[in-house]
Amino acid sequence: MNFKTISRNTGAALLVSALFMLLSVVVSLLNGRDSAFSPLLISFIITFIVGIFPFIFVRRAPAVTMKEGYMIIVLSWLLSFIVGTLPYALWGEPFTLANAWFESVSGYTTTGSSVLDDVEILPKSLLFWRSSTHFIGGLGVVVFLLLVIPEASPMRLRLSNMELSSLSRDSYASRSNKVVRIFAWVYLGLVVVSFVSYMLAGMSPFDAINHAFSVSATGGFSTRTESIGAFHSKLIEGLTMVFMLISSLHFGLVYFSFVTRSVRPLNNPVVKFYLGCLVFFALFLALNLRIQGFQQSFGESLWDSAFHVLCVATTTGFATMDNSTWPASANLVLLFMGTMCACAGSTSGGIKADRMLILFKSVRLQVRRAISPSTVAEVRIGKRYLRDEEVAPHIVYIALYAFFVVSSQAIAVLMNMDPMEAFGASVASLGNVGPALGSIGTAGSYAAVPAGAKFLFTVDMFLGRVEIYPVLAVLYLTFSGRRK
Repeated sequence: MNFKTISRNTGAALLVSALFMLLSVVVSLLNGRDSAFSPLLISFIITFIVGIFPFIFVRRAPAVTMKEGYMIIVLSWLLSFIVGTLPYALWGEPFTLANAWFESVSGYTTTGSSVLDDVEILPKSLLFWRSSTHFIGGLGVVVFLLLVIPEASPMRLRLSNMELSSLSRDSYASRSNKVVRIFAWVYLGLVVVSFVSYMLAGMSPFDAINHAFSVSATGGFSTRTESIGAFHSKLIEGLTMVFMLISSLHFGLVYFSFVTRSVRPLNNPVVKFYLGCLVFFALFLALNLRIQGFQQSFGESLWDSAFHVLCVATTTGFATMDNSTWPASANLVLLFMGTMCACAGSTSGGIKADRMLILFKSVRLQVRRAISPSTVAEVRIGKRYLRDEEVAPHIVYIALYAFFVVSSQAIAVLMNMDPMEAFGASVASLGNVGPALGSIGTAGSYAAVPAGAKFLFTVDMFLGRVEIYPVLAVLYLTFSGRRK
């Protein structure tokens, strides 16, 4: 394994975090050197030195093997989590080391869970850093790295194929070395448009940029304790729903829709399935809340239901209501949507609508084969037919995903967490959703969760963000190498 290649590329990923720490220092200066100035400045200096060190003392080594590629991806994320912990830990209470780690991982993985009961106690510069981790994590620390690697580089091609899952690449009608730029342009475009839209809707520039970072990354961190509900604006809520929906679609399809000025690229079976699920569950939740008397009219109930279904399905995690008071059937809807989540090729987490559609079609096919064993058929997604060997990895992934959810819940229960809250937190963490059930729901926080469980859920967040396989690949390659 070439540690020179690994160190240079992980160092470049750290420099991205250093840049945003420096921007946060500027925000602190603009606000009269608030209380986070020194923590952010010290964090910037440490991160910059660690990130620049390999470029000074390690010679350039452009070649990268599969093993090194997976190591670069995993280590880039893990080191970003570590340096992201510094500003919180140095700032002090309520950020213990466990809380600072949790907030950092939640930010980078765009999960949006928080240990803060009152977000507004943080100075503006630290709030900006908190939202910046969403921005970095939404685009991906490795994607930032890929943007500066020459297009002709074999390293870029290999890393892009590892960072973006096969589900993500299937809908890009473009060469592999352009996929990263397509993803980046759509992402940055969403940030700019949402920022301008939020300002025109009445947000201050500071609130607008922070929420633009969050909504484009489908993260959920807000500058207000009451999240989007604090603005008491249907216009802001409506804009948030629009941007959450766009951010949850495959960026390749969004790009080609914009380029062709047509919605035809969105005429996709996965998009139709995803939108159908959103409509169905929003209506179901609206009827549920209206019957239970949570809203005075069906229109209000439908609006709030659509907002929260989108928040969970897109893994954004904003809120306008407290779901801890909702009936169990309403929260079951959120749990299902938080498991399936949005489309591949977006900034969302979860199993992905793509895999769920493959699962449902596979089940239907197996039922047909059970009734008529002589049936010769394959799973069809649009115009594409998937052979059994192409379907199998996605079914295995869903099974693996379920295994991690159940295992995480069991371990959390052993740490004295309530079983339902442990299950909700496991689903929300692995799906990068954020809010869960009960005291850690939309109006709560993870402050009272045991330190061990916080660490457990950060592992879930990481696994969900990188889609499990890269982490397992690194573990397998590491331990198999030691045996040899």
